[in-house]
Parts: sequence; C-alpha cells; structure tokens
Amino acid sequence: MLTEYIRKAMGKAVYEKLEDGTYSGEISECPGTIAFGHTLQECQTELESALEGWVLVKIRHGDDLPVIAGIDLNKMMPKLERIATSG
Repeated sequence: MLTEYIRKAMGKAVYEKLEDGTYSGEISECPGTIAFGHTLQECQTELESALEGWVLVKIRHGDDLPVIAGIDLNKMMPKLERIATSG
C-alpha cells in the first residue's frame, strides 16, 4: 500500500524548467516536498526520495498524511500516544 501511495503521489508532481536549465519539482498535496536536478529524471528521482523521507517523518511523528488518490494511510497506522515528560 505504501508503494502505491508513493506512486500516486508522484503522479501529482509538478515540474518546472528553471532559467539555468535545471529542473525543480514539488508535490503540493505533500507540503515541503521539493527537489532539484540537472535533468528532469534526476529531479524526479530526488523528489521521490524527498517524498519517501517526508512520509517517514510524518509517520514517525504521528502526523496525518494527506489522502492521495483514495489511499488513506492514516487508517492503517496506529496512533501514537504522546508521553508528556516533566523537566
């Protein structure tokens, strides 16, 4: 399911050729996922890596993930209990 989520999210990526001939890419549904590359393929590879890291951080922190193409990973993840620590 995670692989399908990543694939569908990558399908929503938007790429732009920059003035210097390099590329940028981002997935607006996943705020903060942005990448750059000398070629479009390099940019796509970097963006997929950024997306994977973004998903892992969201899961690690117990944050909700956006539903992408009907895939709701939030239903599959146990909610983490936040343990308050006194300093």
